[in-house]
Amino acid sequence: MNTADLGLPVDVPSTALFTDQYELTMLQAALKAGTAERRSVFEVFTRRLPDGRRYGVVAGTGRVLDAVENFRFDADVLGFLRENAIVDEATLEWLADYRFRGDIWGYPEGEVYFPGSPIMRVEGSFAECVLLETVILSILNHDSAIAAAASRMSSAAGDRPLIEMGARRTHELAAVASARAAYVGGFSSTSDLAAGFRYGIPTVGTSAHAFTLLHDSERDAFRAQVNSMGRGTTLLVDTYDVATAVRTAVEVAGPELGAVRIDSGDLLLVAHRVRQQLDELGATGTRIIVTSDLDEYAIASLAAAPVDAYGVGTQLVTGSGHPTCSMVYKLVARAESASATAPLVPVAKKASGGKTSIGGRKWAARRVDEYGVAEAEVVGVGAVPAELVDRQLLVELVKGGAVVARESLDVVRDRHVAVRGNLPLSATQLSRGEPVLSTEYVQVG
Repeated sequence: MNTADLGLPVDVPSTALFTDQYELTMLQAALKAGTAERRSVFEVFTRRLPDGRRYGVVAGTGRVLDAVENFRFDADVLGFLRENAIVDEATLEWLADYRFRGDIWGYPEGEVYFPGSPIMRVEGSFAECVLLETVILSILNHDSAIAAAASRMSSAAGDRPLIEMGARRTHELAAVASARAAYVGGFSSTSDLAAGFRYGIPTVGTSAHAFTLLHDSERDAFRAQVNSMGRGTTLLVDTYDVATAVRTAVEVAGPELGAVRIDSGDLLLVAHRVRQQLDELGATGTRIIVTSDLDEYAIASLAAAPVDAYGVGTQLVTGSGHPTCSMVYKLVARAESASATAPLVPVAKKASGGKTSIGGRKWAARRVDEYGVAEAEVVGVGAVPAELVDRQLLVELVKGGAVVARESLDVVRDRHVAVRGNLPLSATQLSRGEPVLSTEYVQVG
């Protein structure tokens, strides 16, 4: 089959090949060895946060649930595997009937996490769980990185809205996922129509410099835009001379002009000058939107500027310097045999270089102080201490292969704001620092 025939859908018909080949070769070997059906527990976690970051943000959970549901080996996919001799015929027969029928628990989307947090726990047979490793990590590593950057930016912006504008700076499908993750992290809208179509995120956008350059004069361009979109539109005022453009914009649209956008120059200085000029022209209600390679540090530096909204692109969709979260998917427990009653045995990798993992099926809880402020991430194996039972973090996402915890993005977005607000104040500092909560490991029973 010619892969060009697949097109570029926002929703892919199958996620089964969003994986690494060794997932399938491990499956083949386990099937032959008789160990494929052993009950197993895999966990997603990270050993460290990106250098200098104080917390991570869980994002992409909803996309993981979609990916698990769509993980199907249809005729075309099986044909590809057969033609390229990826696995043997017995394994292909097993894959033809593949459905994930296990359980998935995880931190609810929008939650924060720290080194060692069991962000997601996947339980079932080794065979059905191992196949999901790559697609789960692909989604969580990307989306959580974008959401963490978005969270830092939204914290720096305070009550001022943020517009996601990074579609042209990343892969076309990654752009859709980035817009979703940015919304989770606190952004209020996106310029990407595919994200609006797929996830219901509010979309915005008016014109670029090309529209001004198309016309014989800046006045003609402004008049054309106002005639088309109304006086509440946003006019881009830095194609030529900003002061001249602002004056022309108000003359064309009147004091009811919705907003002006500044995309270059010393934004702090220019914003002050534009605000003064707009007020003098009677356009006191006209908002100022700034763009131009912003990140959380630039946004924070504009806190005292008369800016009403920020548009962020490149730095957001690249995780503001940290485009992945280094999450891993590790087997932490497995049954002694394929029997349904066989007990689980903790297993863990032992290695040098900081790659050692901790075995056992884990729970997680967040201990708070007398004021309700989080003070530690507690991760344990065995019974949950009574004082932490009501503070547990993992929720059931999939039960017996069926999704049981879908949520709207607005619920997820509100959760993140609430959770971030319960962290120590130092969590929102932009200066480099250690994770704001330490991770404590306990083993009970």
